[in-house]
Amino acid sequence: MNLVYLDGKKEPYTLSSIIADCAGVSHHAIQEHIRKQRERLERYGKLAFQMRPLPSGQQAKDYILNEQQATLLITFLKNTEQVAQFKENLVKAFFEMRDEVAEFRYQRALEKPKRKELVKAISEWENAPKHAHSTVTNLLLKAVTGFNAKQLRALRGEGIALNSLYSRELEGYQALENMVIAMIELNFTYHDIKTMVNKKNALESA
Repeated sequence: MNLVYLDGKKEPYTLSSIIADCAGVSHHAIQEHIRKQRERLERYGKLAFQMRPLPSGQQAKDYILNEQQATLLITFLKNTEQVAQFKENLVKAFFEMRDEVAEFRYQRALEKPKRKELVKAISEWENAPKHAHSTVTNLLLKAVTGFNAKQLRALRGEGIALNSLYSRELEGYQALENMVIAMIELNFTYHDIKTMVNKKNALESA
């Protein structure tokens, strides 16, 4: 089970249901702690929630907690062995996610000037297909994630598809982007570029 996720702004969060499951405490009890400590928790950000379906067909509130809120909340739990292990795992998961965010921002900064090169190359491409910018972007996105821009936005809740990538995906995207820019400048056809992108991706995935 993943303990921590990223929202559309690349901010790490966990859920009250995850805390309940991993700490071996009822979700109702966790929600009671949240309601009781609401004022303290909201010193670290507004408390948000999402609705999740229950087996009964009803829906329940699942609180969305940022790192500070989650860290504070788990201090209110009785320190059983299971809770203590979960506290350690949760802290580790937040640290790892912060590292992921930092690496993503670094890779995104590297990619931005490369994106300008791609746009320029496409604008001068004699063999450009229709809707060349979106076509090439979708080719690259699908190669590294399996999804096009529209699908990624729907799956990961981010307005800009490139911002929804994980750092390793973005690193792979840039490698393919470099190759595509070179091929466009040599006036390859889109069919040839697509073949090479898929071939390179298949070799690296093998």
